[in-house]
Amino acid sequence: MFDGYDSCSEDTSSSSSSEESEEEVAPLPSNLPIIKNNGQVYTYPDGKSGMATCEMCGMVGVRDAFYSKTKRFCSVSCSRSYSSNSKKASILARLQVTGKPPTKKAKVLQKQPLVAKLAAYAQYQATLQNQAKTKAAVSVEGFSWGNYINSNSFIAAPVACFKHAPMGTCWGDISENVRIEVPNTDCSLPTKVFWIAGIIKLAGYNALLRYEGFENDSSLDFWCNICGSDIHPVGWCAASGKPLVPPRTVQHKYTNWKAFLVKRLTGAKTLPPDFSQKVSESMQYPFKPCMRVEVVDKRHLCRTRVAVVESVIGGRLRLVYEESEDRTDDFWCHMHSPLIHHIGWSRSIGHRFKRSDITKKQDGHFDTPPHLFAKVKEVDQSGEWFKEGMKLEAIDPLNLSTICVATIRKVLADGFLMIGIDGSEAADGSDWFCYHATSPSIFPVGFCEINMIELTPPRGYTKLPFKWFDYLRETGSIAAPVKLFNKDVPNHGFRVGMKLEAVDLMEPRLICVATVTRIIHRLLRIHFDGWEEEYDQWVDCESPDLYPVGWCQLTGYQLQPPASQSSRESQSASSKQKKKAKSQQYKGHKKMATSQLKEELLDGEDYSFLQGASDQESNGSATFYIKQEP
Repeated sequence: MFDGYDSCSEDTSSSSSSEESEEEVAPLPSNLPIIKNNGQVYTYPDGKSGMATCEMCGMVGVRDAFYSKTKRFCSVSCSRSYSSNSKKASILARLQVTGKPPTKKAKVLQKQPLVAKLAAYAQYQATLQNQAKTKAAVSVEGFSWGNYINSNSFIAAPVACFKHAPMGTCWGDISENVRIEVPNTDCSLPTKVFWIAGIIKLAGYNALLRYEGFENDSSLDFWCNICGSDIHPVGWCAASGKPLVPPRTVQHKYTNWKAFLVKRLTGAKTLPPDFSQKVSESMQYPFKPCMRVEVVDKRHLCRTRVAVVESVIGGRLRLVYEESEDRTDDFWCHMHSPLIHHIGWSRSIGHRFKRSDITKKQDGHFDTPPHLFAKVKEVDQSGEWFKEGMKLEAIDPLNLSTICVATIRKVLADGFLMIGIDGSEAADGSDWFCYHATSPSIFPVGFCEINMIELTPPRGYTKLPFKWFDYLRETGSIAAPVKLFNKDVPNHGFRVGMKLEAVDLMEPRLICVATVTRIIHRLLRIHFDGWEEEYDQWVDCESPDLYPVGWCQLTGYQLQPPASQSSRESQSASSKQKKKAKSQQYKGHKKMATSQLKEELLDGEDYSFLQGASDQESNGSATFYIKQEP
């Protein structure tokens, strides 16, 4: 791969007419080393064997990949240009691999056509303008994941924790010390050149990189998104004929960069050859604009409405309710969200549905194929099953920081349940909400007590601390059987303190900088950096509303930075009240004491609870409860 290392020098022996001299470009510095190869190469040649030099352009590469029987030219165009004795070939005068001066046949001129020179200059100016825009954008946004992580020594959740995100299922063993080829920004050339860098630290999709040759010098370390279009495995430049140019800062450190790279890269890991293809494939989404779906009515959780996909960003859908004339009545969710369904879903399971005033589909709109939606686990409702009136604990969808005392209000088909929060239900049931029986957002009675989570009692209930046994007896209710709940806990990989990007489910169009603060089996407590704890949200470890660090940058979605004191104070009152509405209802309640539940709560069956593991130990395959064998 590195046998094509050449020292770039000027060919001062070339002569030209005065007319031709006007088309000459400024010569490159004579001491600038460049490594260039052509062809698909992933092994280190043992020197000169198997290599060839193009007699037209001076490109060095694998001999078998060259054109013609004599292997004198790297491509058809070079062969034809040489045959026509063209003088407009290349601006690089180089030495052959043997170190001998180039032959007359291989000699090249340091000239380019005027059009090519102007194009190069235009590209250089565009690069400078883009850099200026980027710097301006950074100062406006005021937030950088790299700076945020470096300055606080944070750790980000690995990409493999997010199976629904791009590359979530095929991230592989990308880790520290992996080498990649990246653009060389420490270079004065007007065109884009590359160099090899090693990963110093990973944070989601983002990596802290250091150019080869800097060793322990971190002065030019930089962050970039590994899934970006300019990131390539080692060998890509060789295959693409792109130049590898050492950074200007360390250019003087070695006289033989080829030997240095061979030594450094022997045995090193790099990205898979098809990495960029996998990234592209993982960012293809089946949902398209104009598709019709059924989605929860954000004003009445008990029913669904028809909405149309307006846009798709990184698998997130902006849905516009079909009756919205100005197309501003919208709802954001991921395409794998349990809140969206195919047309006809509500009728098939007996769910409430708001009929649209629009009796005819608008032109271009079409129903989304049912197979595109997330599948729920099949359940057997023929045996012992949930019944109306049974009590349980559930995450309040209107106040996701709380787990509340709840009641099953209606049993639907296919395992779906309508649930209401005790003490705060509307008389007409308009605030009931739908969870599937296997949902990770519902729990058997006693879950909060065993795992030392604050359980929110019914509003107005004064017999505190809350005791399930007393409450069931007072209301004449029974607890839903423990065995009916989902007790699977995947080995999700999250740890307390990990950083990520998370949807604010109270304002689902927003994705914010967030932190995992608690882990209870598969349940995660998500804290939005810079905000008070009352805005925290309980979220399942497999929620499609959680994303790796760098997801917003990768997909083009806007990331909300951590809130500062001033921004918190200036936030609109309406938005703040919306988030705090239900949390204020339960202020003043103390944490319930942890005590062993009585056997009567479980219908006489002899169950014991698996004691709540610590936040760090609760990750892994386990169950919430263990039945004692007789």
